[in-house]
Amino acid sequence: MDLVTPDVGLIFWTFISFLVLFFLLKRFAWKPIVGTVNDREQSIREALASAEAAKKEMENLTADNERILKEARVEREAMLKEAREIRAKMIADAEEDAKVKADKIIVNAQAAIENEKKAAIAELKGQVAELSVDIAEKVVRAELADKGKQLKLVENMLDEAKLN
Repeated sequence: MDLVTPDVGLIFWTFISFLVLFFLLKRFAWKPIVGTVNDREQSIREALASAEAAKKEMENLTADNERILKEARVEREAMLKEAREIRAKMIADAEEDAKVKADKIIVNAQAAIENEKKAAIAELKGQVAELSVDIAEKVVRAELADKGKQLKLVENMLDEAKLN
């Protein structure tokens, strides 16, 4: 028997063995293997779909985060602007209040100075008047001490009274 030449019986029995094996595999193993492969394929599809959904969810979350950050920045800027305006208004109000108080103090000081000035002038006038009276009294005493001078003074006064 030659190993290179085919034997019909061997081919026949090999073919029959193949058919029996094929039938048994198809009958008992093919469905579970195909079912397992299909289940695995289905789980892979579901995993891919889940991954795609997670990716879209992450994109949505990222977009939401960006939107929230932009809104927060805008709100922060608005709050800072409002704070600056409030600060400027408070400073302006404080300056105005200080100016009003300073003007009031200046007016009060000027009034006090004017009152002190008037009081000093009145006191000075009183002292001048008192000194004038004292001087006049001393002059008149000296003038009236002598009878001749008294008569001469009276005559001079009468002459001056007639002239007016």
